[in-house]
Amino acid sequence: MQVLTRSLFIALTAAAFSTAAAAQTKWDMPTPYGDGTFHTKNVRAFAEDVKKATGGKLEITVHSAGSLVKHPEIKASVRRGVAPIGEILISLHSNESPIFGVDSVPFLASGYDQARKLYAAQRPFLEKKLGEDGLMLLYSVPWPSQGIYAKKEIKSLDDLKGLRFRTYNPATQRIAALTGAIPTQVEVPDIPTAFATNRVESMITSPTTGVDSKVWDFLTHFHHTQAWLPRNVVIVQKAAFDKLSDAEKKAVTDAAKAAEERGWKMSEGETGAKLKELADNKIIVVQPSDALKKGFAEVGVKMTEEWQQSAGADGKALLDAYRK
Repeated sequence: MQVLTRSLFIALTAAAFSTAAAAQTKWDMPTPYGDGTFHTKNVRAFAEDVKKATGGKLEITVHSAGSLVKHPEIKASVRRGVAPIGEILISLHSNESPIFGVDSVPFLASGYDQARKLYAAQRPFLEKKLGEDGLMLLYSVPWPSQGIYAKKEIKSLDDLKGLRFRTYNPATQRIAALTGAIPTQVEVPDIPTAFATNRVESMITSPTTGVDSKVWDFLTHFHHTQAWLPRNVVIVQKAAFDKLSDAEKKAVTDAAKAAEERGWKMSEGETGAKLKELADNKIIVVQPSDALKKGFAEVGVKMTEEWQQSAGADGKALLDAYRK
């Protein structure tokens, strides 16, 4: 009788453990940036919030710096369910739809207040486009505003002509074309090597990426043009999200809302801190000359017009909402 009781206890215990294991969902989450980047820190906090809120029933493992999936493939990987959730720079996919690239139109939204207003106008259109790919938008956080890095002072757009210019999305490719620079595709982890080997001589990116890449090892100047605030987005495959319990869905969306608010505050704090770090490491931080501002303003007007034409009725509606 005792043997039978022990056997029954062991069987019930094994079944309980099996049921608990089956009830746990594990998601792998590829992200493009290193662990020191505030976006990655925010993603890790988001994952921890989800784990805590679900009592460990939903566990998100963050794979940073493109270690699981390279940046250009993250969106497709989430769409296919190779990874159910991921973080991307949304403008990287503006060749699929202009809606994805409005945050990177130069001088359309230069500060945080304008960037928030633009995001509010873009969000319904962004959710619609992602939905067509079976994806859901969880949250979006901007980088600090973009500036020009170079090995010399850029006093006007003429100084960019002929320079090998780092590009990472269609908007930066268009800037290169309009300024006479030579476009060269380079992802963030490859920036130091690209400059060290003279594959590129200039780039437009945030103070954060400049510090993370230790630009003082190969560059001398940063021009604080505040051209735009490109945004990362965290997306999830809708089919994977739909498999969650109602409580787990709420945990994810609540954590996403908190991550968005936290991330915007982190981004604002980054700008001053990273500009100081650049200066402390002997990078010359330059306020753009009137000629450079005028040249980039003209580029911005042209690119805004081009963007609206390419985006059609949705683009006009988005810009109208933003400009109200």
